[in-house]
Amino acid sequence: MKPQTFFFGFMLGLPFFLASCGDDDLKKANPVAINKITFSRDRTLGVEVVYSDSARVKAKGNAPIMDKVTPSEGAIYQEMPKGVNIDFFNPNGTIDGNLICDYAIRKDQDKKTEFRKNVVVKNSKGDTFSSQELIWDEIKKIFYSTQRVYVKGADGSEGNGINFEAPQDFSTYSMETGSGDLNMKEGIAP
Repeated sequence: MKPQTFFFGFMLGLPFFLASCGDDDLKKANPVAINKITFSRDRTLGVEVVYSDSARVKAKGNAPIMDKVTPSEGAIYQEMPKGVNIDFFNPNGTIDGNLICDYAIRKDQDKKTEFRKNVVVKNSKGDTFSSQELIWDEIKKIFYSTQRVYVKGADGSEGNGINFEAPQDFSTYSMETGSGDLNMKEGIAP
């Protein structure tokens, strides 16, 4: 067995310590298993996505960049690193809400889209919801978040809370550990 080399010194006034292994030590070391996951990324610029149900346009979104990411292991997802701007449409075909954010990721397998960083939603009543994260569940047709969500009502009322949940149109909502001054009718959030 070869002796090991140790060195202790000072560099820029700070102590440092170096050690080296002998040849026998390297032979005894366990090999490190390397699991490589590769990603293929297809980038599209200036994307417009239309969401429709029963031949009716319900939402139209724009993203400056959309990457379709296909990992060698795991599920495919779409990433919008420069954010999105989505308009929601009522049955008459007019815009009745809007969502903007600085980043979004849609997970195909889960049927969920996560909107992150400076998320702001406006509903048809003029209420504004803001958070650092909102998640849209396509199957349950709800938005939810465990992050703090701030609400500013069209009437000037303000509040915030965690464990937020709202239907897709943000016509009502619920949250826990709330605080603020919100006008409520019959114990139901506007």
